[in-house]
Amino acid sequence: MAIGVERVPAGVALPAALPRMVRVRQQFPRPRVGDVPAAVREALRRLDLAGRIRPGARIAITAGSRGIRDIVAVLRAAAAAIREAGGEPLLVGAMGSHGGATVDGQRRLLAHLGVTPEAVGAPLLISTETVELGRTPGGFVAYCTRAAAAADGILVVNRIKPHTGFSRPFGSGLMKMLAVGLGGAPGATQIHREGAGEPMARAIREIAEAVIATGRVVGGVGVIENAYDETADLVAVAAERLPDEEIGLFQRARRLMPRLPVDAMDVLIVEEIGKNYSGTGMDVNVIGRWRIAGVPEPDRPRAERIVALRLSEASEGNAQGIGLADFTTRALVERIDFAATYLNCIVSTYVQRAMLPMVLATERDAVLAALGSLGLADPGAARIVRVPNTLHVEEAWVSEPLLPALRGRGDVATVGPPAPLRFDAAGRLL
Repeated sequence: MAIGVERVPAGVALPAALPRMVRVRQQFPRPRVGDVPAAVREALRRLDLAGRIRPGARIAITAGSRGIRDIVAVLRAAAAAIREAGGEPLLVGAMGSHGGATVDGQRRLLAHLGVTPEAVGAPLLISTETVELGRTPGGFVAYCTRAAAAADGILVVNRIKPHTGFSRPFGSGLMKMLAVGLGGAPGATQIHREGAGEPMARAIREIAEAVIATGRVVGGVGVIENAYDETADLVAVAAERLPDEEIGLFQRARRLMPRLPVDAMDVLIVEEIGKNYSGTGMDVNVIGRWRIAGVPEPDRPRAERIVALRLSEASEGNAQGIGLADFTTRALVERIDFAATYLNCIVSTYVQRAMLPMVLATERDAVLAALGSLGLADPGAARIVRVPNTLHVEEAWVSEPLLPALRGRGDVATVGPPAPLRFDAAGRLL
């Protein structure tokens, strides 16, 4: 595939020496659930699940494509609780247009996350066909996958976290799973057609309330994770209280989000991007870059250049979010499934997020090109941050010029002496 250039183009001023990097360890608030299955059972017991389903009822449990640390344990415990309450649990795929909007693609995504009938102890049904459950006062259609609509009830399960298309009054979570995850490609399309920000949030809530009004939803289980990608809390919510309670849960989740060690940098190196880390490959709330036409970028954090080096295997070739980077590598681009990536971005309407950045032959070339593009008077003073991905940033690397900004902070500690950025013979960052 003839893409980009072989090396940094001649004439680009390259630094004689890169600044040395220092490994740092961040300390975030760390509430944790010790026994996840027990917490799920206790939450559903308080919800009075037995009083909400009739004996023998088939209850669909939503299984989405997002990477959630303890999702298998959560789904397995939810399935067991439904059986104890007298129902028959089944898993249903609820992932909008992800997985190329195909049954096989979505089944593979779930398998990458460990979500299989054997692991969860319940049959898995995936359907990309949708039915109409009703209409909202604003004229939106409440779509639902045929597999979920055929069940006697729905238990919606999802992680609650900031969204990548709007920032308030809630984020991505239970309402989004009802409106977009279960809505399939048609549901995702109509919501993203509203545009980013408050209109999208309003549409999601309207549709979620319409699905709840059908009486099909028995409740929800919200998963809140801390900045270490661990389960911080598990909350069961009654269907009739779900829209209002999720707003409070979202505020808790947002306070626990991971963040970069500094707010201003010249170059941010993200070693790996992928759907298992964020719906946008790189979490826009972590990198401070949204790339949505007409939506202003946040003031912080701010990276002048972002370099994305690799695409995760679990992403199944979906590189949505590659357009958030300024530089990338030939190896990453050659792994892209353009059909899946483009479908996701066309449905979302955020096409900038699928546009290819500058493509360089190696990881070394990509880093050097990013630095060369800044025109710094002293490249050795470049402020560089390096993270493995945007989900796990508790350990990162910062260049020496950033150390003064970290002094006196109790939440960041240096680990080991400064060392240069090192690349192997093939130009891969070590």
